[in-house]
Amino acid sequence: MIKAIDIMETNIISVTPDTEIPRAVKILLNNHINGVPVVNDKEELVGILCQSDLIFQQKEMPIPPIFTILDSIIPLSSSKKLEDTLQKISAATVEQAMIKNPVSVAADAPVSEIATLMVEKHFHTIPVVDGKRLLGIIGKEDVLKTLIPKE
Repeated sequence: MIKAIDIMETNIISVTPDTEIPRAVKILLNNHINGVPVVNDKEELVGILCQSDLIFQQKEMPIPPIFTILDSIIPLSSSKKLEDTLQKISAATVEQAMIKNPVSVAADAPVSEIATLMVEKHFHTIPVVDGKRLLGIIGKEDVLKTLIPKE
């Protein structure tokens, strides 16, 4: 059975939480990758930043629906959700735009589990960890390569 350790990329391109957004965009584009793990100074996984997180910044700010009664304004959506959206749209650093506590797999995870995560959760990049320490990264191409017979 093929496992994460057999297909993961160990030459990891990563960023830190304080990396500025323009620098992170250049890293993604220059390396033709969809996502990049975010690590702290101990090389522990603290988040993941994907192209979709950065594209989110180009989104229009939604105007929250409100209800007025007796001169009172009552929001019909969560102020926390609005605050989170505002933070993502205005993010200046990776920490403000990244997905915190991303889904990851252990080195012994079977390819079937990785493929299931990618398909069902729409993930393009999955970190491989030992505890919190980042060991590698798996992209869709890494899973696809398992379909090619070895010569």
